[in-house]
Amino acid sequence: MQPSLEKLRKFFRLEHSNGYANTAVIGGLANILSFWESEARYDGLPEEIVWSVGGTLRSYAEQAPEARAEALKSLWKQITDKIPEAAADRQPAAPKPRPVPPAAAPAQEPPKSAPQADSAALSLSKGPKAAPAPRPIPGRAEARPGGVTSKRPIALNAALTVLAGVGPRHAAMLSRLGMTTLGDMLYYFPRRYEDYSALKPIRDVFYGQQVTVIGEVMMVESREVRGRKMIITEAAINDGTAGLRLTWFNQPWLTNRLKVGQAISVSGKVEQYLGRLVMNSPDWEPVEVENLHTNRIVPIYPLTQNVTQKWLRKLMHQVVMYWAPKLTDHLPEAVRAEADVEELGQALLQVHFPESNEKLHAARQRLAFDEIFFLQMGVQRQRRDWQSLPGRVFEIGDDWLAERFAALPFALTNAQKKAIADICGDLKSGTPMNRLLQGDVGSGKTVVAALAASLVNQGGAQAAIMAPTSILADQHYRSFTSLLAGDAGPLQPGEVRLLVGDTPEKEKEEIRAGLAAGNIKIVVGTHALLEDPVAFADLQFVTIDEQHRFGVEQRAALRSKGANPHLLVMTATPIPRSLALTLYGDLDLSIMDELPPGRQVIETHILTPQERERAYALVRSQVEAGHQAFIVYPLIEESETSELPAATAGHERLQKEVFPDLSLGLLHGRMRPDEKDAVMLAFRDGKYHILVSTTVIEVGVDVPNATLMLVEGADHFGLAQLHQLRGRVGRGEAQSYCLLIPDHEDAAENERLQAMSESNDGFVLAERDLQQRGPGEFLGTRQAGFASSLKMASISDVQMIEKARAGAQSLFARDPELKETENSLLAEALTRFWSGGKGDVS
Repeated sequence: MQPSLEKLRKFFRLEHSNGYANTAVIGGLANILSFWESEARYDGLPEEIVWSVGGTLRSYAEQAPEARAEALKSLWKQITDKIPEAAADRQPAAPKPRPVPPAAAPAQEPPKSAPQADSAALSLSKGPKAAPAPRPIPGRAEARPGGVTSKRPIALNAALTVLAGVGPRHAAMLSRLGMTTLGDMLYYFPRRYEDYSALKPIRDVFYGQQVTVIGEVMMVESREVRGRKMIITEAAINDGTAGLRLTWFNQPWLTNRLKVGQAISVSGKVEQYLGRLVMNSPDWEPVEVENLHTNRIVPIYPLTQNVTQKWLRKLMHQVVMYWAPKLTDHLPEAVRAEADVEELGQALLQVHFPESNEKLHAARQRLAFDEIFFLQMGVQRQRRDWQSLPGRVFEIGDDWLAERFAALPFALTNAQKKAIADICGDLKSGTPMNRLLQGDVGSGKTVVAALAASLVNQGGAQAAIMAPTSILADQHYRSFTSLLAGDAGPLQPGEVRLLVGDTPEKEKEEIRAGLAAGNIKIVVGTHALLEDPVAFADLQFVTIDEQHRFGVEQRAALRSKGANPHLLVMTATPIPRSLALTLYGDLDLSIMDELPPGRQVIETHILTPQERERAYALVRSQVEAGHQAFIVYPLIEESETSELPAATAGHERLQKEVFPDLSLGLLHGRMRPDEKDAVMLAFRDGKYHILVSTTVIEVGVDVPNATLMLVEGADHFGLAQLHQLRGRVGRGEAQSYCLLIPDHEDAAENERLQAMSESNDGFVLAERDLQQRGPGEFLGTRQAGFASSLKMASISDVQMIEKARAGAQSLFARDPELKETENSLLAEALTRFWSGGKGDVS
């Protein structure tokens, strides 16, 4: 056995005898590393072992005795697996570990019973019995979708200080980038790449190109400028075809690094100065050195203060090239083959340091597949858990349904009829309904929800509808009452009630009593429905409106008031199909993409800032015709750091200078909920001609008399948001208008604004918004941390989503609990991927 291993075993035995008190060496076990690592390398121990020992011992002092015992046992097992002769010389069992004296571990009370070492001294001592398999170490598993647990090299848990040249100060800087261990580095992906792989002779380069050239240094010098506040270093290279001048700023040491006659490779953007081609601050390195920074596809990483691209890239190369090939792939071979994706280790290598664009694409596809696959696995699991519950069966007769349709004061659209048919099928199925009703602004979702509630009512059960604001709840209450408790409705007026925060206490008590007794069939409300005193006799149907405005716990609290009630969640935000499949794979989806007949198309126009007076003229003409208008601003107040228009200043200016004879209201997010409701109700009741607001009116009150929406700073909004704002008008019979005014003249050509003027279809706009701005506009509170977990995947890649979805469904059909041996690593990785958030099926 090598001397370095013999010493290590002695230290470990002594530590075992001392009850894992970290007293085998004065100052702690980590103190041996200053001499042991160099001795181990001299003995020729594999670098993986050296790193594993360093990583384990550096974190040893921070662990409890039980974890220390497990760490040393696992480490020695790794050593003996790699170097069998280290296990040959066994000795009799050492004493069992004793409790750590309180003085030795002031931060933690010692356990009442010390950890047991069944084979004695963590398999470091002799004994006839084989060592038991090590228990998993807490926190040992890779906390990312690509990681593994039991087969993952333990050294990847090591702190970054094990790397040469990385001390505590450098480690602190890297931690700001989210990297604290070697394993973190494998998943710290480049944000973009520069392709320097196509070398050119200097004579063929031209202005504006991003190129790599090789040449001989002809001269190098530094000079001070601007009163000695800046040092410019200049060099000239020549490759025999032409010359090129290079310039660096405040890097005087380059005069000592660059030598005349030296051949170097240079990469950067070609610029022009006084008629000559130059490169400013290019990357360079001697041509005989492996070209990490030049002459290849170069990764560009996100940085933080005091971390340079070149230094980080070199560090990443050291870690990735050594450790990526040692990872065990968590994807079973059958899944990987079916999806036709790269092996994990190869994908990590190529995503950091790609050999070609083709290999980079394949690597990104594999890592993107991982992310979408894990999302799909999660929602499939949630769907399975939900469908395993029993649900009340409600049989709906065709005659009863036809009678309800005939009693409506308007004809339903085909989309509404299809949604109701979907709901009827769910209510008959015997499992709880879990459906997302997705409809554009004005598509008639409230009517569908009201009819669904009445279907459950006719079966003797109760329904609850929760809205995010009092004013929206009041709006739903009015609709439900007129549809269900009118002259031809199936309910009596007292059987539909409204419960919000401002409801008088006496009335609240009356409503609570009616719900508990079963006399109230439908309650519409806000968060007030979640209060403990609210109890139902038989709650079997729950509707959540604008569901992204509620957290998981709030939805769960309402559903818990019934026995597996049927659940309908609604959103007025059109969601692209690819996103819906990913985020809502656990929900059945009903899409209402058809507007009721008679709804007029809202005329949308883009005006430049110089045409603002035209907008004001249209506002005044609409008010004079008896209508009302919205004027929306992106900010609440003016800011020194932003030139965006603000609502408070806009309201003051409009009232004093533009519309002094009109009544203007002000609404913004810093107002108390009751203040906001009061303003909106006053506007709805016609007390204000114009409502000046931020985007708080994006979803909410129905004001049929409002016919004009003017959006200031419109280029700062996403398409989904602009479409929601536009949907606040056009709800009556009069022609309505939407005017979009960007910040600057040239912003009038903004893609989003042009799209708004071209289409009134929310689903078309949603697809374009997804392509332009990503999924953030649509996520809301769906799955905590959902979007941030996608580093490689594009949520607009429908083909990838379909592939991952098919793979997840196929795997669940074969092994829903992931109990088969080949799926064990996948099960662990799936648990870790979802451990940071909660599913929405609650």
